[in-house]
Amino acid sequence: MRALVERGHAEISVRRQCDLLGVNRSGFYYEPVGESQENLWLMRLLDEQYTRTPFYGSRKMTEWLATVGHTVNRKRISRLMELLGIEAVYPKPKLSQPGEGHRIYPYLLRGTTVERINQVWSTDITYIRMTQGFLYLVAVMDWFSRFVLSWSLSLTMEVGFCIEALKRALRRGRPEIFNSDQGSQFTSEKFTGELAERQIAISMDGRGRCMDNIFVERLWRSLKYEEVYLKDYASVPEARVGIERYFRFYNHERLHQSLDYRTPAAIYLA
Repeated sequence: MRALVERGHAEISVRRQCDLLGVNRSGFYYEPVGESQENLWLMRLLDEQYTRTPFYGSRKMTEWLATVGHTVNRKRISRLMELLGIEAVYPKPKLSQPGEGHRIYPYLLRGTTVERINQVWSTDITYIRMTQGFLYLVAVMDWFSRFVLSWSLSLTMEVGFCIEALKRALRRGRPEIFNSDQGSQFTSEKFTGELAERQIAISMDGRGRCMDNIFVERLWRSLKYEEVYLKDYASVPEARVGIERYFRFYNHERLHQSLDYRTPAAIYLA
């Protein structure tokens, strides 16, 4: 659908074309996010350290920043971590923040053996840094094969880009169980409605339970170390090209030890 959007159309604006086609507009507009240069730098540091030590909460992050020359109060770090969408991966009460009135579904994967493609899919959102500002990335993955079924970028954490990625994934197939955390994007009626309409079992875990979505967490770590941290994207199109190239490599070329040195595509598309 994005390919149908025509920039500079004489009669129909890009905004209107996106509305008519049901395409998320965030990928076509980029303005630096309204954070100070200092905060953007702190967010880069927090993202990199969280990728190394996902068990660090705001207290340890604050102490760690002090050791590398950034003395910042914990309240500020807590706000930036919330903006990044990260928190320490250990069990604790009130792990995630679903939207008001959103239904929370039970976790269905405890004791489940995943042994075939399209048995379990999962999704998650991560922060993607840029030279100025940042983006959010959502991906949908098949657990058995580790195949990245779809992904989408956005300037905000609104639900639209998550639904866009979900719909694209569902064009490939239909999972028996769909797992996510309890974030407001995934508990919204618009998102869960897409799954319920297709009679897909909905499973939800808390963001602090690192083992529940570990395959997507590993994907984020690989993406950041092997692509994002090596680049400084200057624009949304540049970020999209780099991430698309990486996911193509990840699916079709990158050998996975856990898959007996096969690629995700060799299993999912077999």
